Amino acid sequence: MKLRLILFALTLSAAAAIAQPPAAPPPPAFDIQGALMNLADQPATHTSFSFDRSMIQIAQNLLESNGMDANRAPAALTGISVDNYRYPRPVFYTPENMDAIIASYNAAGWKHLVNANQNSANTAQPRTTVTDLWLHFAGPDITGVTVLTRSPRDMSVIQITCELRPLDLVHLSGHFGIPKVDPNAVMVPAPNGR
Repeated sequence: MKLRLILFALTLSAAAAIAQPPAAPPPPAFDIQGALMNLADQPATHTSFSFDRSMIQIAQNLLESNGMDANRAPAALTGISVDNYRYPRPVFYTPENMDAIIASYNAAGWKHLVNANQNSANTAQPRTTVTDLWLHFAGPDITGVTVLTRSPRDMSVIQITCELRPLDLVHLSGHFGIPKVDPNAVMVPAPNGR
C-alpha cells in the first residue's frame, strides 16, 4: 500500500513536470559537499565512491535482472555518487543549513519530496531515518535524483544522473547504494517553498 503511495507521488511529480519547461540542474556554484559537511553540529568521517557511465554499463545485467527493459538499461544511468557521513555521537542537523540546501535545489527547478510521516523535531534530531528526495525532470523523464537520508549517527547522500521514467526508480532501489524503497514511507511533494 505504501509503495503504491510513493509511486503515485512520483507519477504526480512527473505529470507536473510535463506541463513545465525543463529546468537546469543546480548551478555549479552550489557546493553540495560543503553544505552537507556543515549540516550537522559536529565533524564526521566521510567516505564516498562513484560509478561513471562505463562502470554502470558493466552492471547492465543487474538492471535487466531487476525488471528493466534490456534496451533501456544501458542508457538509463550515466553516473552515481554516494557520500556517507558517520558521526561519533547522535547529531543535531541545523535547520537553517538544511533550509539553504532545499532553497538551492528549489531555485534550480528540482522537485522535492519528503516523507509525510516525519515531523520537524525528528528532522533536526532524528530518532528514525529521515529521507529527502529531489527529482530533476526534462519533460516526462527524470534526469537527476538526489536522495538524502539522515539518522542519529549517519547521513548518506546519493546523487544520480540518468534518464529514467518514474517507475524505473523502483527497479533501482536497493542497488548501487540507492536505498531500498521504505515500505513505511509516504513520500509527498514538499510544501511550497520547501
